[in-house]
Amino acid sequence: MSTARTTALSENTLFGMGNPLLDISAVVDKDFLDKFGLKLNDQILAEDKHKALFEEIVKRSKVEYHAGGSTQNSVKIAQWMIQKPQKVATFFGCIGTDQFGEILKEKAAEAHVDAHYYEQNVEPTGTCAACITGDNRSLVANLAAANCYKKEKHLDLDSNWELVKKAKVYYIAEAATFAKELGFETDDIAEIAKKTQNLPKENTKRQRVVVFTQGREDTAATVGEEATMFPVLDIDQNDIVDTNGAGDAFVGGFLSALVQEQALEECIRAGHYSANVIIRRVGCTFPEKPDFH
Repeated sequence: MSTARTTALSENTLFGMGNPLLDISAVVDKDFLDKFGLKLNDQILAEDKHKALFEEIVKRSKVEYHAGGSTQNSVKIAQWMIQKPQKVATFFGCIGTDQFGEILKEKAAEAHVDAHYYEQNVEPTGTCAACITGDNRSLVANLAAANCYKKEKHLDLDSNWELVKKAKVYYIAEAATFAKELGFETDDIAEIAKKTQNLPKENTKRQRVVVFTQGREDTAATVGEEATMFPVLDIDQNDIVDTNGAGDAFVGGFLSALVQEQALEECIRAGHYSANVIIRRVGCTFPEKPDFH
């Protein structure tokens, strides 16, 4: 049993930067899927033939909007886990000067994330359409403006750089498959964690911490030479609604404890809790308050 040490938090302690997307979800029918060549439970990047999809889906009844994109999801969940103070989490990314951009700003504010977007008018705000048919979801993502971030026009501004400097914990999602890219030649998660742990490191005064999740299997973490396995929370398979946001949710929970300087096992426990909550719901959504002790 670990003892949790909680540090008092201030605004902008956690900094995240990534591709902001406005998640748009609506119930559609098979004709809608067929019209745009979508398959059940597919996840694809939008092509030209999908552009009209985003215009049509917002005309459906019961359309829901959420601030999305992997990193933004994670800092949003971290803020939800922390609750007070608000705006502990800062987020930078690029959006368009359009209606979807305005909705995204509203949704980030509702999640109490201090979002500062670089706004440009060349590309529209990035979106991810969740086309729901019964228990199935087909996801279509259009990164658009998310790919247009300009460091010199946003990050380098004094007011924004001050927010970067205020943070104590930084999170930027990396999509690289470490083991394959670095030629580790093993599928064993504990071994991959150890090999990652031993990669060259500039700051030799502080040990690298490596954490790998693997769905319903144990989470692997290494500090020093040893890899420790942490079992995830049990859940009835019938209670699982949507696993798409599980990874982002784990990171969010983990970060919420990390910014409070809690021990590694507490960070992982918080990550497991938030992931367990999110997979019971559609999309990367959560109840008003966490029940985490």
